[in-house]
Amino acid sequence: MTDTTFRMSLDGDASALAVILGTNEIASAVAVQLARQCHHVILCRDPFPPVIRRGMAFHDALFKDRIEIDGITGVRAETATGISSIMAIRGQVAVTPLQLLELMAMRKFDVLVDARLQKFRVAPDLRGIAEVAVGVGQNFEPGFNYDVAVETRPSKPGLIVEIEKTRPPDGLASTLGETGKERFVYSHLDGSWRTPFDVGARVRYGVMLGHHAGAPVFASMEGVLRGIAREGTFVPKGVKILEIDMRGEAA
Repeated sequence: MTDTTFRMSLDGDASALAVILGTNEIASAVAVQLARQCHHVILCRDPFPPVIRRGMAFHDALFKDRIEIDGITGVRAETATGISSIMAIRGQVAVTPLQLLELMAMRKFDVLVDARLQKFRVAPDLRGIAEVAVGVGQNFEPGFNYDVAVETRPSKPGLIVEIEKTRPPDGLASTLGETGKERFVYSHLDGSWRTPFDVGARVRYGVMLGHHAGAPVFASMEGVLRGIAREGTFVPKGVKILEIDMRGEAA
């Protein structure tokens, strides 16, 4: 599949159905662009890894919060009928806890986008489920498990990969202000996350932000919470729980 064919498959067809795996900020940005091209769009929840940048994602629509991003509204849907009703309204995307196998019963997808950003998991071969299968991030290889892949590394964000496998994770975080990986707090165990804080809260260095698996979690620096896992979320070992932006509220 060439880059031109890929782009043509995403042109504005009002009847086209796009399914996006993931409800994080990358998946949501993809959903916004597809919704603007008149596609019917479904975002399918996956619990791994947990979503922390909820202020720029449709994730919280799963909890019936009203979420609008760049003029596109995400609405929770629990059934195929509910999904159809939501997508019938221009400017809306369906956000659902239904799994991929359940959605496949609706009809064949025109576009399937895996934007779960599961850096260290093996990506399954989902070709044939849709006219075009697109993998966003690591572990995707066109012709092997996806038709087209898209890089998310800070050095080459958005690069379309048609032949080679996308690069493995390098452990480097993009720079935000003067900070890199140190702005994140990671989980050390599997367990439930409890916190009274939400995205946008200002925090001081060392303040306790919550408990994960029963252990206290403290702020690694002073700033504003750019991301934080939702209260009550199960967070597995070795993933991001929260992100602090030291640039402050203006940023």
